[in-house]
Amino acid sequence: RKMARRAALLPGLLGDSHQPGLPWVPVQDNRVAFTCCFFYRERGGCYCGYPIFSTRMQSLQPDPKAQYRSVYEALKKIVLTEGFWRPLRGINVTMLGAGPAHAMYFACYEKMKKSLSDTIQHGGNSHLANGIAGSVATLLHDAVMNPAEVVKQRMQMFNSPYKSVLACVRTVQKTEGFGAFYRSYTTQLTMNVPFQAIHFITYEFMQEQINPRREYNPRSHIVSGAVAGAVAAAATTPLDVCKTLLNTQENMALSSVNISGHLSGMMNAFKTVYQLGGIAGYFRGVQARVIYQMPSTAIAWSVYEFFKYFLTKHKLEKRTSL
Repeated sequence: RKMARRAALLPGLLGDSHQPGLPWVPVQDNRVAFTCCFFYRERGGCYCGYPIFSTRMQSLQPDPKAQYRSVYEALKKIVLTEGFWRPLRGINVTMLGAGPAHAMYFACYEKMKKSLSDTIQHGGNSHLANGIAGSVATLLHDAVMNPAEVVKQRMQMFNSPYKSVLACVRTVQKTEGFGAFYRSYTTQLTMNVPFQAIHFITYEFMQEQINPRREYNPRSHIVSGAVAGAVAAAATTPLDVCKTLLNTQENMALSSVNISGHLSGMMNAFKTVYQLGGIAGYFRGVQARVIYQMPSTAIAWSVYEFFKYFLTKHKLEKRTSL
């Protein structure tokens, strides 16, 4: 009788589209978003060291002391010449922004994914819905994370003049104005919208291939997340290089092509990158970017799917005990 009662409650918990042969629709619960918010903050602490390699290796006119051929060489040289904790520079501002940014991100994604899937392919899993939901969620995410990204990358530059996050914020605000924190916002969106569209479509596609019943399966979530992150990261590296240039405003690089003042605008960034490095310049740091994204997205998806499963199960057990 208890199992029958649980089965009767499933449609209300999982949504009307939960039918045999169709994908599992997760419970719409704000606790999911806030749980992910916490774990993304923790994830920022684990992987914050990787972006410094990406920032340094994407430099178009690096200082001779900051030229690296691989991620391993970058790690070794940075630790030996700048100190053990240098790769973690910017961890605090990343963690500060990651919490609210990812809470809004996943809450928006789940809501839009369900609504659009019901509209486009009633009761089914629509790749178009997944891509649109991920893209719209990115608008909210980047509005919060863009200022944090600017501060983080400026602190990670070689010979950065900023001693702390607060000093960086004050200096940028005083010398360049508030708009400097959003100078790369359009480029960030131009990069992250296709990144997230590719990311979510690839993840859902991988789940269909290796987990067609859409059950909670940690191994499938880790593999799907890693593949999705790698594909999306490699495909959008050119946009990330342009974003880094806009965020860091490399003086040596800009002066070498006779650009005075501040570089702004995605098209100007694209032209400048081509002038400085040609086609190869658009793929500087691709190795570091892929290495960062694979474990990052694998952990993110596995933790997220676990808490969706846990909270759904907990809610079911709570209702059946009444």
